[in-house]
Amino acid sequence: MPELRKDPILNRWVIISPDRGKRPQDFPAPTKKLHKGICPFCRGNEKSTPPEILAFRPENSHPNSPDWTLRVVSNKFPALRIEGEMDRSDDGLYEKMNGIGAHEVIIESPDHQADLDLLPVGRIEDTLLAFKLRMLDLKKDPRFQYILIFKNDGEAAGATLEHTHCQLIALPIVPELVRGEITGAQRYFDSKQRCIFCDIVSLEKKTRLRIVTQNERFITLCPYAPRFPFEMWLLPQFHSDRFEDCDAQDLSQLAGLLKESLMKMRVALGEPAYNFVLHTSPMNGNNGRHYHWHIEIMPKLTKMAGFEQGTGFYINPVLPEVAAETLRNTKV
Repeated sequence: MPELRKDPILNRWVIISPDRGKRPQDFPAPTKKLHKGICPFCRGNEKSTPPEILAFRPENSHPNSPDWTLRVVSNKFPALRIEGEMDRSDDGLYEKMNGIGAHEVIIESPDHQADLDLLPVGRIEDTLLAFKLRMLDLKKDPRFQYILIFKNDGEAAGATLEHTHCQLIALPIVPELVRGEITGAQRYFDSKQRCIFCDIVSLEKKTRLRIVTQNERFITLCPYAPRFPFEMWLLPQFHSDRFEDCDAQDLSQLAGLLKESLMKMRVALGEPAYNFVLHTSPMNGNNGRHYHWHIEIMPKLTKMAGFEQGTGFYINPVLPEVAAETLRNTKV
């Protein structure tokens, strides 16, 4: 019997329709990689990208030379540009502003054949550290209200280059989805005087129905009302609203759990294309008591069609309890 389930944070309904009988092997074989020409992210092609903003390389190594393990560069084709003023205006019904922001690329490895989940834990930790350092730097710019970090892995997930990388976009406004999460979390806190994300973690640890894996500091679970089959959330088991507050121990444990979670997805689902997004508090505002940063991992196994576009509902053919059990029992 299909179910309608409501996300307790966003009050968003999803349809869980296991009658469709989807198992991991029932999804179409992924076409994750598509090589096209010379790759600007490979070692030796540094001149093909804008100058590096941040790089991890030996101390005696020169900027923009091939001797690096991680680079951060400006996106050559940015969605938003860092130069200029906001100049917000409205004309009655309509409102606009200049496309001010920052758009950066975090190149996780010089190796074209590398994947994030196959990198050593220490290199994944470096990637997370780069996230933190860039966020702390961009927070100094008063024009920016929110920083989103995300990964498109595979053509079906929106990647235009197959070389492993993440992206960072600093925005002059807070995205509506994040604002909705914050509003829902505030509503719950006003009623219960507790963080809803902390309560979700506590409940999931009691029932153990939707836990994928965990360590001392972090937990990966399939949410109760997932939009997508095998969707996972990775959350701190301690309360924290800002990712950039993570210390070295946190980044080390987070790297280990992120690697394990992505590897379980790779083995169970056959190396699917996927997205992940990092949701954290806006640059300004006091959300410390009620919001909780987290990473959402979304394999690209289904497509949105007319029903989803017309209603805003998502149809998910896999119960999260089944997805969690499959991933939890996957050996990596």
